[in-house]
Amino acid sequence: MSSDAGDISDILSQGDIDALMNMGSSSGGGGGDEVGVVFRSNGERFPKDQKVKINVCDFRNPVFLTESEMRQVRIRHESFIHYMAARLSMFIRMDVGLKMSKLHTMSFTEFTETIASPTFINLFRVGGLNGVGVMSINPRLAMTLVNRMLGGKGHSVTDERYLTDIEMALIEDAVRLMLQEWCSQWEEMDGLAPTIVGRENNGRFLQTSSHDAVTLVLDIEATMGDCCEGIQIGVPYAMIDPMIKAMKQSNKDMTRNATARQKKKWLPTYSSINVPLVAEWDAFDITVGDILRLRKGDILQMPSSILAETKIRMNGVTRFIGEVGVENDHVAVQIIEQVKEIKENQL
Repeated sequence: MSSDAGDISDILSQGDIDALMNMGSSSGGGGGDEVGVVFRSNGERFPKDQKVKINVCDFRNPVFLTESEMRQVRIRHESFIHYMAARLSMFIRMDVGLKMSKLHTMSFTEFTETIASPTFINLFRVGGLNGVGVMSINPRLAMTLVNRMLGGKGHSVTDERYLTDIEMALIEDAVRLMLQEWCSQWEEMDGLAPTIVGRENNGRFLQTSSHDAVTLVLDIEATMGDCCEGIQIGVPYAMIDPMIKAMKQSNKDMTRNATARQKKKWLPTYSSINVPLVAEWDAFDITVGDILRLRKGDILQMPSSILAETKIRMNGVTRFIGEVGVENDHVAVQIIEQVKEIKENQL
């Protein structure tokens, strides 16, 4: 690295590079905080009085979701776990507790390395989306589910072995139920139908994605009686990306609708609701004594403009201003204007 500005006259030695790396790590990389010596790509130093914003990037941990998107995805999966626990409990007629252990991203190779062996793995596709998802169920939990589905008490099975074909076929009924609930959480996308396309018992043999493919991994802790084991769901980026885009668009539409004035709709059920309607005048003030002295035949003089200043009250609140007249030998009120700002309190 040469410097035309004279700050660096020779090529940096390994010791100089280590010193710069240590200086950068000790500065903390805070956004806008004062840091040590920082060089441009051409070898020039940043001025000491200029604040430099440093973003720390860890390329070993792939992240394809922003903090806001990850929060929305986490909320979706928390809702998925809540409803899946209820549906699974009704399915096996036994209380099942589910709790999210972790929701994170990693490479496909790292994901397969976290899958215990032996285990029960289902490979699934979702109609209209690319990629193959992976659901891994601990064999003890799987055999406990089978025990309950066959009429047992659902006690934890301590055997560590591979599942038989009959046991795997039974477990796939529960897996389909879980996948259907997972797809239903993405209500923005229509026609999401999961399909089981394969099964496996060792994560090392999985080749559904490239080694460095980004994978969204959901770790679930399942409690069923005295059995407490884990469930893992791994979804490749190619599958989850359209869902994220649809979710973001839905959030934008909801925000836009919330800020804009919504169009009012008339429902047929409104037609059968009775609302008290009263037409009245503000003629003049009169004392209680004068009211008591009123007799049959007395005449009260009204202002000439009172007919055009009739207040129409709905449920005790003035809503319209109208004019009194006669229509087909009946007294009627013609609405002239709507009262926009209601200043009177309800009676």
